[in-house]
Amino acid sequence: MAMDALNPLTQSLAADAASLNRLKFQAGQATPAAIKETAKQFEALFMRELLKSLRDATMKSGLMDSPQGDLGTDLLDQQFAVQMAGQPGGLSEIIAKQLMQQMGLKDGTAANARPEGAAPASPAAATEPVNAPPAARSFVQQHAAAAQQVERSSGLPASYLLGQAGHESGWGQREINLPDGRSSHNLFGIKATGDWKGKVAEVTTTEYVDGVPHKTVARFRAYDSYADSFRDFAQLIGNSPRYAQARQQTDSVQRWARGLQEAGYATDPDYAAKLSRAINTTLQLQRAQG
Repeated sequence: MAMDALNPLTQSLAADAASLNRLKFQAGQATPAAIKETAKQFEALFMRELLKSLRDATMKSGLMDSPQGDLGTDLLDQQFAVQMAGQPGGLSEIIAKQLMQQMGLKDGTAANARPEGAAPASPAAATEPVNAPPAARSFVQQHAAAAQQVERSSGLPASYLLGQAGHESGWGQREINLPDGRSSHNLFGIKATGDWKGKVAEVTTTEYVDGVPHKTVARFRAYDSYADSFRDFAQLIGNSPRYAQARQQTDSVQRWARGLQEAGYATDPDYAAKLSRAINTTLQLQRAQG
């Protein structure tokens, strides 16, 4: 097996343990294919180090030893390691299974692998295993009480509130921060327009003009707590005439998301589809938690 037959990442793996960082990034893509390939390469690295240790433990005669010979032996070990990795029942299967569990995947299904805007089609579908990413589970658990309290006072479904907050904040991973690094607690991406009298966070964001993304600096509202963020979002939706039609669409995830997009809540042309997926993720998690 010639070295040029190996893909570049596999070559790097076999030759340099520092490429583990790249493997971690690849595994973080949260797709079964990426995880299986990563597991295979981890196994190849392990096998290569094992072969190297065995050779180091073997006494050398000294007659044929040379730097060139050592390099050739190391290259041969690389090829053997790659060839042995990924065999059925091998170490890579164990690694892949563990990684999938940690990434919130099951039976090779990618997280959130649902058609755009598709809600569970039947009660049976609602009982299927939840494959939401761990960040979404943690986010829903953290903010469930605040969302439920706002649902009681506003009538907006808690699942819709949680899904929208999760989508806007990347499930809490892309929060808007104040200049000193503290969180603005703004989970819904609500901007600080002229009538806002509270704290403000200025950040670079992406706005779409005629469907084309542009980077711009925008002012966003800042709150003292996440609960304040939920309450302010409900007040915005409940009091603004522009969202009157959306308020009448809470019986359908898709219609609610479309209503917000048509009212101009966000400039992303795919906002309704993305929001629908996030809300369906929340619905799955809530059903699983029972």
